[in-house]
Amino acid sequence: MNASRDATAQLSERACKKHDAGAALALLDRSITLKHRRIALIRYLHAQYLDAPLEARHHEYVKAVAARLSVEAVMRVAASARARFGA
Repeated sequence: MNASRDATAQLSERACKKHDAGAALALLDRSITLKHRRIALIRYLHAQYLDAPLEARHHEYVKAVAARLSVEAVMRVAASARARFGA
């Protein structure tokens, strides 16, 4: 595993298992930087669930991503987020 993937795996473990809002926010920022779409939405929902300090740029990014998806696709992403994080 390369260093970037290892760091992401560690952040994911902290966010999911330890409910670390800072780690969830770092994952979201990484997804935005890499221009991820669906995983960014999932990470946004998780960060929001953990009361991470989301900024306007986070909201704007996911709003733009969601606007390009069908209602059904957004619902699938939300269901995936719930299943993934037990929310």
